[in-house]
Amino acid sequence: MRFAASALLLALSVVVGVAQQPTPPAAAQTGQTDIYHVHFAKAVPGQAAALGKALMTPDPASPMPDHFIVLRHQEGDNWDYAVIQHLGQKASVEISTAAPNPATPLRAWHDDTFTAGPPWPEFMRAMGLGAENSGSMVYVVSTQRAVPGHRDQLEKLLMQPPPSNSKIQPGSVVLPHLEGGAWTFLSITRYNSWQDLAADRAEGAANPDSAGGWNEVRQHSDTHRDTIADRIYPAK
Repeated sequence: MRFAASALLLALSVVVGVAQQPTPPAAAQTGQTDIYHVHFAKAVPGQAAALGKALMTPDPASPMPDHFIVLRHQEGDNWDYAVIQHLGQKASVEISTAAPNPATPLRAWHDDTFTAGPPWPEFMRAMGLGAENSGSMVYVVSTQRAVPGHRDQLEKLLMQPPPSNSKIQPGSVVLPHLEGGAWTFLSITRYNSWQDLAADRAEGAANPDSAGGWNEVRQHSDTHRDTIADRIYPAK
């Protein structure tokens, strides 16, 4: 996507951290073998629609130009769009003479982070890409910073699937921080509809002491920001 070139140019300090070091062993053991670029962007007032269009345009220079999703803020944190781009098992940053990024004058600010994550086919399945009802899907995007010394506990809780007897079985991915933002994990939970999101929240609120419930997560999460979003790319 066209934002990627300038975003990467602003992150030269991550070359050593991302390109020259392997994915951390703990991440590899949980199936997080690939690298993703997470981009949060806030539009200049009056330019939100134009920024969304720019972020949805694949970058033809990218080796995997279609390996990304764009989520649009509905309720929560102070960003308009979240773009999650799959980079494969290696990533590098290079000086480029490409044309100016068309998204640059449309953004009030942006924040970029490299993360570990699952292979792209697994990410696609979890996010419902290609599913028949994908146009009605809703996403909860959460950044979590672990309590010092509780990183492993928080990751285990975020990675565990919902109980098998739960009425709602959402898809989810957890992307551990490699370089960038001041958070430890990004989790994205996909619901097939707003009704499923409401039912899951009602079930969670009624059982805060359950395994993996609100009270247990708060023992290990120091800071979190949660945002409800819909998906604008891929549209279906």
